[in-house]
Amino acid sequence: MHPYDHPTFRMASRQFDLVADFLEMPEGDRDRVRLPKRSISVAVPVHLDDGRTQVFHGFRVQHHLTLGPTKGGIRYHPDVTLGEVAALSMWMSWKCALMGLPYGGAKGGVACDPSKLSVAELERLTRRFTQEIIPFIGPQTDVPAPDMGTNEQTMAWMMDTYSTHVGHSVPGVVTGKPVLLGGSVGRREATGRGVAFLVNRAMDTLGMEAREATAIIQGYGNVGSVTAQGLERFGTRMIGIGDAGGAVFNERGLDLAALDAHVAAHRTVAGFPGGAPISNADLLVQRCDILVPAALERQITGENAGKIQCRVLAEAANGPTTPDADEILARRPEIIVLPDILCNAGGVVVSYFEWVQDLQSFFWGETEVIDRLYRMLEQAFSQTLKFSRERRVTMRTAALASGIERVWKAKRLRGLFP
Repeated sequence: MHPYDHPTFRMASRQFDLVADFLEMPEGDRDRVRLPKRSISVAVPVHLDDGRTQVFHGFRVQHHLTLGPTKGGIRYHPDVTLGEVAALSMWMSWKCALMGLPYGGAKGGVACDPSKLSVAELERLTRRFTQEIIPFIGPQTDVPAPDMGTNEQTMAWMMDTYSTHVGHSVPGVVTGKPVLLGGSVGRREATGRGVAFLVNRAMDTLGMEAREATAIIQGYGNVGSVTAQGLERFGTRMIGIGDAGGAVFNERGLDLAALDAHVAAHRTVAGFPGGAPISNADLLVQRCDILVPAALERQITGENAGKIQCRVLAEAANGPTTPDADEILARRPEIIVLPDILCNAGGVVVSYFEWVQDLQSFFWGETEVIDRLYRMLEQAFSQTLKFSRERRVTMRTAALASGIERVWKAKRLRGLFP
């Protein structure tokens, strides 16, 4: 059996194969471009607060180091597997290449439920996991960042563990850490802020008025909540929001301030009195102008893609749309898809800014960070839209082809070490 065999890796591989066919990539080059360079699986024993010792399973996958160190998040989630992490590392490679960043893709994680662990247990878990992967990370080798289930505090623990090991402070070993420890202003909001910016650019392209538009967001963590706030700032009305606990819908509009207070108190949008309860599956097919899947992979499938009723599909999550769904959406020209490797690239762009600032020990203000972020997103959006129109392909094919071709050409230029 293939070591990465998993539905998400099969999905990422299928996307790659379709684009490789489009690029007329020789068969002899395909596995070298597609398969991860290095995969690490580690046992992570942790002393729990009740005195027991539990061994968790951790992973880190580095997709390629052709253009620079690898870059990608660390997620804590019960369903983390090697195959899923490998797929996410592949998508991160194409994302970094599309954005012109000097990185290869990486991803990592620990199979655990962070909501069931105390802060002390999470710290011990993080420090032990970091210790296990220290030989494979570093500012010029692999630079982790937060992802699902992790945050600034997680990155602070990782940085401290690595720095203690080498004997001096190394802020550039991770990004997404607190500003006080060398983090960048604007990093936490970067992904959601970028999604909102690109949605607004897509609406401009379609001639839509933001103040007359409605939006639905599936997934209300850091990315989904910041996206909602950003869209609301443009004047767009939020009519549906969901998370792992459930979803709410109100076509007159949801009060985000009241919803945020409810989530802070109950840790879920479920039960919010300002909207009617609805399942996440039904939420995805409600009529709206903007649909933002910001949760897990494979949410839009061949079964529901034909029922979606939006003008802009903004993929804030990684891999939310399956290839079967893509085939259906390609036959629906009324919908513009902002593919994940473009739509959610704001996080890795500002992570790159953070890494650069750490290496220089010179830090920028928030205005400079946001301005640079928007300029890079605008360039990538315009490039992808132009490619899509000139070559008459979908936005996903245009984005993936741009990223994959850059990695492929770089590997051919560097050659193959004997």
